[in-house]
Amino acid sequence: MTDTRIARQFLVLTFVIAYGFSCGLIFAARFGYEVNNVVTTAPEFLANVPFSIYILSPAIASYVVLRANRRVSGLWEWLRMIFAARGRAAGYLFAISVLAVYFSLHLVVSGPSLHMLPWYMFFLSLPGNLIIGGMEEAGWMTALQPELDRRWGFVTSSLVVGVIWLLWHVPLFFIPGTNHESGLIDFWMFAVQIMAFRVLYGAIFRLSGGNGVFLCILSHTVFNAASFTLGIPPTSWAGTLAANAAVVLLALTSLMLSRRFGARLRWQVSR
Repeated sequence: MTDTRIARQFLVLTFVIAYGFSCGLIFAARFGYEVNNVVTTAPEFLANVPFSIYILSPAIASYVVLRANRRVSGLWEWLRMIFAARGRAAGYLFAISVLAVYFSLHLVVSGPSLHMLPWYMFFLSLPGNLIIGGMEEAGWMTALQPELDRRWGFVTSSLVVGVIWLLWHVPLFFIPGTNHESGLIDFWMFAVQIMAFRVLYGAIFRLSGGNGVFLCILSHTVFNAASFTLGIPPTSWAGTLAANAAVVLLALTSLMLSRRFGARLRWQVSR
């Protein structure tokens, strides 16, 4: 089975699940459905299950496709692959540093948000943001971007996956109850952020080694939790351009320096 065929199978299954459930949710909105950001009752939890399946579609498709093509023997091996935490310390340092620069620039350029929450909300929101956000990388960084990178290289694969990732997010702007649909997030600023962070996650993966998938999951989770706590969705063009330009510049510079000093830059998704 070729790498690109696995990527195609993954894409088809991801979008069948994602668009199937999201279209159902958009239709259900005509009858009063909306995503519940604060779940306090069993009915509210059950109402969020279809939305969670949409968000988890990349992870679900990754397991199904990799299992079908014997890249993993079962769920336990797949979980061990995506949550392998041991690896180069440089990967952790790079991910933390870039996220710190991103949020610092956003706050400096755009100014503090009126929607900023108490600091402890960052930690309380981590579990939810792991499921609704972080686990996306269990799909994109196992069955798609690594496969395309082997054939097209880092820059092209990052841009292609960025466009795919943006298309995958489009239904969020039509599902009631999401920050995207409520107008808190501008679509075009969000698109800039999506493309920049696809480059970043690709760089994190390359610089990390065996724990690349885990670091991308962790970075995505931390990013969503910090955005929620600091209250800085992409609504300011100045902050969006400055912060995301810095992300891309740091990612590309780190990769070039790593090549110069002889680091081994290969996609290393465990089989």
